[in-house]
Amino acid sequence: MPRQPLVAIPVFNEERHLASVIRSAARHVREVLVIDDGSTDSTPQRLRDFPQVHVIRHPENRGYGLSLADAFAYAIRHQHDWLITLDGDGQHEADLIPVFLEAAAEDDTDILSGTRYPEGHDVETARATAPADRRRINHSITALLNRDWGLGLTDAFCGFKAYRVSALRGLRITIPGYAMPMQLWVQAAREGMRIREIPVDLRYPDPNRHFGGLLDDPAIRLQHYLDVYRSEIESSPVCSMRPAVEDLEPCCCRTGRP
Repeated sequence: MPRQPLVAIPVFNEERHLASVIRSAARHVREVLVIDDGSTDSTPQRLRDFPQVHVIRHPENRGYGLSLADAFAYAIRHQHDWLITLDGDGQHEADLIPVFLEAAAEDDTDILSGTRYPEGHDVETARATAPADRRRINHSITALLNRDWGLGLTDAFCGFKAYRVSALRGLRITIPGYAMPMQLWVQAAREGMRIREIPVDLRYPDPNRHFGGLLDDPAIRLQHYLDVYRSEIESSPVCSMRPAVEDLEPCCCRTGRP
C-alpha cells in the first residue's frame, strides 16, 4: 500500500455534505486536505470542527481546476507518494478509497481514474441517473480524447482519481474551471503517463446543480471545452502525438448521436 497517501477534497459552498465526506475519507487515510474555494456559506465555520484536516482557503472563488492545482502542489511539497481526489458534494463513495490504494500498490499506473460509465454512456442505468446533457457532453469529449490520444477512457470528467505524485511534476495546470480535464488529459498523454480506470458509483445527489453563468448552457459548455482543448494542443510541442487542430469536433456530435 502507498506509504503516505493524501486525500484532497475541493469544495465550494458544501455545508450540507462537508462533514460526512471528511469523516468518510478520514476512515481510510491519515491525512486529508480540503481546498475551500472561496465558500460563502458556512463551509469555513464547519471546517473548524476538523482541526486535524489541512485547509487551503481561497479568498475568492478561483475555480475547480485551480483548486486541484493547489492540491497537486501541496502533495508534491509535502512528499506524498499518492494523491486521491474526490468531490465534496457527496457524489463519490469514499469507501472506495481502499480500492484505489490497492490498485496504486500494484505500481504500474500513474493515474487511476474513476469511471461512472464502465459499460458505456447509453446503458439504462446511465440514462436513468445522469443528467442528459452531462452524459452527452461526457460521451462526446471522451470519444474525442480517445480518438486523438488513444487513452481508452470511458469517463473523461470523473473527479474521483488517484495520482502518482511524482508524475504530477510533469503537469502544468492553469485552467481555472471545469474544463481543467481537457488540459490534464492532453498533458498526461504527452508525458506518456500510464492510465487505468476504476469503476465507481454513478450518483448525482443534486442533479440540478449549476456550473454557473454561461456554462449552464450545454452548447456553450461543450464549445468551451473544445476551445480549451484546441488551446492546449496548440501550446503543446509539435510531435507525432499532436493531433491536427483542424478537426476538433467530437465524432459523436458530428453525426448527431448522443
